[in-house]
Amino acid sequence: MGVQTVDMLKTEIPLDEESVVIPEDAKAGLVLVDIINGFCTVGAGNLAPTEPNRQISEMIEESAKLAELFCDNEWPVLAFLDSHHPGKLEHPYPPHCITGTDESNLVPALRWIETKPNVTIRRKDCYDGFIGSIQEDGSNTFVDWVKNNKIQVLLVVGICTDICVLDFVCSTLSAKNRGFLEPLEDVVVYSSGCATFDFPVSLARNTKDHLPHPQELMHHVGLYMAKGRGAKIAREVFFNTSKNL
Repeated sequence: MGVQTVDMLKTEIPLDEESVVIPEDAKAGLVLVDIINGFCTVGAGNLAPTEPNRQISEMIEESAKLAELFCDNEWPVLAFLDSHHPGKLEHPYPPHCITGTDESNLVPALRWIETKPNVTIRRKDCYDGFIGSIQEDGSNTFVDWVKNNKIQVLLVVGICTDICVLDFVCSTLSAKNRGFLEPLEDVVVYSSGCATFDFPVSLARNTKDHLPHPQELMHHVGLYMAKGRGAKIAREVFFNTSKNL
């Protein structure tokens, strides 16, 4: 899809991003969605990029900066890692991020967070981290994390903007609106900390069950849909009015 076509579509569905200030007295939590080898590292699997990708590289860089800031301040971080049992497919996608493989592990730039005491790791077996947090006893790892840490502002980054990030954000906002996530007040999606994949129509025509997926447009659509559900879309994030991304 050409740049002019994408720009035209963005004009039809405009997205106003904002500068988001997280107040000093607000308890913030960071959610990292699926920033793993199987989606981000070149050649790492069926759904990994086949060549270096600017949008994905920027997402990793910005997410790592945020993770460092949160860990330096010992603020709560939750990392979702897509991890599937062999033979359990997610139609229409091919096998990916199988449990026990390096595909389902954090990218090298974020592996260091695994040893940090403020970081919770949750392996999930579906698109939506909210649903993927449900335990066998009916409890929910994500819900408990929000409540135990008394999180008021949730900052979300990761991949894919229009799939796993969007599904998680929509479920979280629905739960918040029903009063299931007190004291959560705001869900903020940092646009530069998110990315999606590129699958042009020229390839999709010759691939069974795969829909075209132009990267820049679908990234925009994911952010647009998240805002339509009630999320704040941030082009930059300020902490305590002095630190920012």
